[in-house]
Amino acid sequence: LGEKVGKTDANVLILGENGTGKYVMAHYIHQQSFRKNNAFVHVDLGSLNDNIFESELFGYAKGAFTDAKTDTAGRFENAQNGTIFLDEIGNVPLNLQSKLLQVLQTKTVTRLGESKPRPLNVRIITATNLNLKEEVEHKNFREDLYYRINTMEITLPSLRNRKEDKIPLALFLLEKMVAKYGRNEIKFSEKALEQIEKHAWNGNIREMENRIERAVILCDDNIISPYRDWE
Repeated sequence: LGEKVGKTDANVLILGENGTGKYVMAHYIHQQSFRKNNAFVHVDLGSLNDNIFESELFGYAKGAFTDAKTDTAGRFENAQNGTIFLDEIGNVPLNLQSKLLQVLQTKTVTRLGESKPRPLNVRIITATNLNLKEEVEHKNFREDLYYRINTMEITLPSLRNRKEDKIPLALFLLEKMVAKYGRNEIKFSEKALEQIEKHAWNGNIREMENRIERAVILCDDNIISPYRDWE
C-alpha cells in the first residue's frame, strides 16, 4: 500500500499506535514519490507549544517579535517541492488547527510579521496515535481539517499482521543503515529475506530497525545471512 500511495501526490493520514512505524512509513511514501529527491521535513507537532507553533511552521520576518533577528523560513517553506510530515497532528489545539487548515486549503504560507502569502508546493503526510473520528465527534478536532488531511488513510497494525510490508520496509531500512555507516552496498541473502518475512516482529518497526542496524554493523562481507534470533 505504501508503494501505491507513494506514486500519487495525495495527502496521507497514517494511524497507528506508538512503535508501529508511522515515521518510517511516511518516509517510505516520500521515497516512492516523484518528490523523493527533494526535502522530507519531519515535524513533531506534539512538541510545539502555542507560543512557537506559528513561527516554527510558518516562519517569521525580522522584527516580528523580540528575538526575530533575521527573516526565517518555517518548516513548510523548508519542505518546498518535497514532503512535510506532520507527526502527532491529533495533539494540535483547536485554536491552532484553523491556522493549519488555512495553509492546507490555500497552499500558501504567510510568515509572522508579513502580509503577503508565499506559494507552497508541498505534499502533506500526517500521523497520530489517536482515533481522529472520535476526536471529531467529541469536538476536539476540526471535521474540515480531518477530511483535508486524509485523502488516503493508512492504518498500521502490528508488523506481524503486515506480511506484504515486511520486505519493502526491510529493504528501506537496510538502505538507510548502509548510508548511515558509509558501507559499501550490502544485500540480504534470499534465506535472510525469507526469515524476515516469517519473523513475527513483535517489537514492530523499532525491532526490525535495530536488528538490521546490528546486521549491517556486524556484516563482514556484502551479504546479510539469516540470524538465529530472527527465527
